[in-house]
Amino acid sequence: MDALWMAPLLLVPLLMWTSSTFVFYFKKCFYVAWMMCLAMVAIPLSVLKSGGRDIENMRIIRFLVRHVKYFLGLRFEVSGWEHLQTEGPYVIISNHQSSLDVLGLMEILPDRCTMIAKKELVYAGTVGIICWLGGIVFINRKKTSDAKGVMADAAKTMLEDQIRLWVFPEGTRNQRGDLLPFKKGAFHLAVQAQAPIIPVVFSSYSNFYLRKEKQFKSGTIRLKILPKIETKGMTTEDVTSLSDKSFNLMRATFLDISGSVAQNNRPSRH
Repeated sequence: MDALWMAPLLLVPLLMWTSSTFVFYFKKCFYVAWMMCLAMVAIPLSVLKSGGRDIENMRIIRFLVRHVKYFLGLRFEVSGWEHLQTEGPYVIISNHQSSLDVLGLMEILPDRCTMIAKKELVYAGTVGIICWLGGIVFINRKKTSDAKGVMADAAKTMLEDQIRLWVFPEGTRNQRGDLLPFKKGAFHLAVQAQAPIIPVVFSSYSNFYLRKEKQFKSGTIRLKILPKIETKGMTTEDVTSLSDKSFNLMRATFLDISGSVAQNNRPSRH
């Protein structure tokens, strides 16, 4: 009987060593389960610290999440830290590849900064609760009028409470090796608040994470923070050109840093 109990324990490391598909699902399940557990710890801490929904709770979330990368075999190389040393409110925009983006987000998340996320996230169990407690702004992507209203309120809140907001302008996850066209919400937000935009670019995950091929290896993510783009004096008429400028800048950076990461991850020929 003891041998039967030991069999599954021996089987897991064997499969981890021999099956990339098993590793993929194991890491994915572990990631979700561990984030749920961390949220269970963060919820009472946030309530005790702030009494409820408060952007200051993002400090707790950031502290608890920063170690998760080590369990998944991931490493971040961050450049451009100086560009986040900006006073007052601003809008951070970044490309969006998978739920792993949360780890990079927490790696560099400034104080008094929270996210804009899809409304469905609030229903994601303990993770949804802690997102709400962290002051995350939820939008209904299916209703453009609702999203615009939320963005207008968010711009007002940014100025009144001196907060920063992180937005994924692609609007959905994208692993196609390029950037999707940007939606205009983040740029309307920045212009309404007359707050600068700080672009952040994650290198491609394709050298370690391939969802369709069921591969999830160890890897390095280059995270580049770009100089801020001022919006003072801009109006609604400038939103399209602002979006296009940001897209072209981020796309060029994405292709550049993704190429160098892929090159660094190639096995050497000896």
